[in-house]
Amino acid sequence: MKNIKNLFIAFAWLVVQPIWAADLTVSAAASLTQVFQEIGIQFEAKHPDIKLRFNFAASGALLQQIINGAPVDVFASADTDTMDKAIAKSVVNAADNKIFTTNRLVLITPLQSSVGTKQLSDLKNQDIKRIAMGVPASVPAGHYAMGSLEKAGLWRDVKDKIIYTQNVKQALDYVSRGEVDAGFVYASDAQLMADKVKTAFQVNTSTPIQYPIAKTVSSAQADAANKFIAFVQSPSGQAMLKKFGFGNEAAVR
Repeated sequence: MKNIKNLFIAFAWLVVQPIWAADLTVSAAASLTQVFQEIGIQFEAKHPDIKLRFNFAASGALLQQIINGAPVDVFASADTDTMDKAIAKSVVNAADNKIFTTNRLVLITPLQSSVGTKQLSDLKNQDIKRIAMGVPASVPAGHYAMGSLEKAGLWRDVKDKIIYTQNVKQALDYVSRGEVDAGFVYASDAQLMADKVKTAFQVNTSTPIQYPIAKTVSSAQADAANKFIAFVQSPSGQAMLKKFGFGNEAAVR
């Protein structure tokens, strides 16, 4: 009788404990922080057996973590170049790579700034002393910005004004606090702080800004990873991305 009672107690304990079939680790570009957190809430409500764990940082930094063995199930980058490197390093299979949204590069200034900036060449003006930009080698937004400045023949004129940041969110923070005169961020980032920054103009980039997502080769939760990726591409996920200022995944197919 005592053994039966103990078995019943053990069974009851298991029933009331939060049991997840999968703890899914998603490493995603810093610009996806807010929208993925919201998508995560919806996803977990639909899949209560899966617990999401997010890791947000610059795409290049996340890739290095994965290459060095970090236990990641899903990788979402802010550019296709970084995902191509992930495929080249065999941490992601090319067949699993999917574009799920787009973005636009913009130049922002502090909301109360009186400095007029209408085009890239205005960054040469003496009134613009500090410009926030992600490190081009690891931050896609910084890479896009540097490419646009080089194409416009302006890099040599403004490079000494650049204040490099570890990710696009840091560039946004610098501008919002008035610590720099301007900054390169995504349109989705500017939307998050519309009460502190203003968009001066959209920056033309040589290639479209596309966001790819894929499960990693090392993932032990392939089924759960595929479910999350499918949810991001679903009407619910796409609606949330649109709400946060991202583009339409269908437009880049």
